[in-house]
Amino acid sequence: MSEGVKELQSYVGGKWLGGRGKPATLVNPATGETLATTSTEGIDMAAALTFARAAGAELRQMTFSERGQMLRGMSRAIHAHRDELIALAVANAGNTRSDAKFDVDGASGTLAAYADLASQLGDSRILVDGEAIQLGRGARLFGQHFFVPREGVAVHINAFNFPAWGLAEKAAVALLAGVPVVSKPATSTALLSHRLVEILIAEKLLPVGAFSFLAGSTGDLLDHMEGQDVLAFTGSSDTGIKLRGGKSVLAHSVRVNVEADSLNAAVLGPDGEEGSEVLNMFIGDVFRDMTQKTGQKCTAIRRVYVPRARVPAVVDLLRERLFAVKVGDPAREEVTMGPLATMQQLKDVREGVGRLASSARVILGNATEVTAIGGTEKGAFMSPVLLHGDKPDPRDAVHQHEVFGPVATVMPYEGDVGSVAALVRAGGGGLVSSVYSDDKTFVKELVLAIAPYHGRVTVNSSKISGQAIPPGTVLPQLVHGGPGRAGGGEELGGRRGLSFYMQRVAIQGDRAFVEAMSDKS
Repeated sequence: MSEGVKELQSYVGGKWLGGRGKPATLVNPATGETLATTSTEGIDMAAALTFARAAGAELRQMTFSERGQMLRGMSRAIHAHRDELIALAVANAGNTRSDAKFDVDGASGTLAAYADLASQLGDSRILVDGEAIQLGRGARLFGQHFFVPREGVAVHINAFNFPAWGLAEKAAVALLAGVPVVSKPATSTALLSHRLVEILIAEKLLPVGAFSFLAGSTGDLLDHMEGQDVLAFTGSSDTGIKLRGGKSVLAHSVRVNVEADSLNAAVLGPDGEEGSEVLNMFIGDVFRDMTQKTGQKCTAIRRVYVPRARVPAVVDLLRERLFAVKVGDPAREEVTMGPLATMQQLKDVREGVGRLASSARVILGNATEVTAIGGTEKGAFMSPVLLHGDKPDPRDAVHQHEVFGPVATVMPYEGDVGSVAALVRAGGGGLVSSVYSDDKTFVKELVLAIAPYHGRVTVNSSKISGQAIPPGTVLPQLVHGGPGRAGGGEELGGRRGLSFYMQRVAIQGDRAFVEAMSDKS
């Protein structure tokens, strides 16, 4: 192994272990330089799960408040090493410093948010669900629903695009619920995840075994899952289908949460005139989602719907901003957009642009040619690509295929709610879509028309222009997930997220006993 190349080990069974066999290689996507290698071959996955399950007993003995203190410590540890973690994101994930901050600060922020929730839940170990119910004619026989921690392990399989935030947002909820975690990041960008876990383990912030980490393939891990375990996955819909059909998952009814593809839309209302606040917000959010993390966000805007008369103005405004983007090595200060995470991602995005071009025209950028500042031929660079589909049809590729990169398509609609709602719904289910308008009637009708197809809808008006949170930002207080193409899952959402890791149970009996169960058990 050459000097400067790190071997990433896994943390299972309460210790760091290396694997055997041919290792996977992690590279700098701007230069192609090898940064680290890793392997999980030879690790006893069944034993790893057994050890983690046993650690759950200590977690379950902790109150919500105590688990929250643990999360607070994790958040502070990440923040204390912020600059080091940001540097790793720049090197291994192709992030600009701004994009790396978005990831690392998202991780510490989500942990802190769930620590705040823990303080509200207090010294209990179980959650009351709804009101108590009188079951008989008299007042003695009562029933009450509760959530109690499951006695299994939470297996988290995370995507390549957010190696810090993705790890933390799943772990925060599971640990607060009292369930130990086995976290497996995408191997290609695992350098940041690995260092983050090294910090947490070194700080001794969690009970031994409460957090395990796989730096590489899952091997036969999923074959050893049991009925009290849960599986949460973020990635492609094809992989999600395979995970849902796993032998152990089916045999033991393992709970599965999938966050997959999402053709998120942004709709400009008929009142979005040039110079208006809503148009400025609209352009700013589309531009941000095309270029932040090089468009590699599950919540990024892919489909841009504009009243037909406004299309020329919107295209001109986006062109002006996109022309100013400086693509290159994110270690260079002048660079504003780095490479895609891997050469495979570059190949996939180029092929995806080709598919979109079957029903839309490229009006800015080039998927195959780019001049990268400080880059090499081994870098996974591409320019932002803007397409225009003049006659959108629900059967078009843009409504069927997500291109996971700096790519968006502008399309007109004819001004009425029905026509644009039909196009948004053609995406088959998404994580988030957004509406930009001060026309309350238009907004209400559109939101109600598209809400069943989304986990989140953001409404942007001039009244909140100074404080609006971009739709591409996942908030721990609100649910993250969506129906249909988006995977059918649901994460975060404050207290709501805990239910995936807990068992809802109805307890019926003497009223005094049932009510006592509610009192800080």
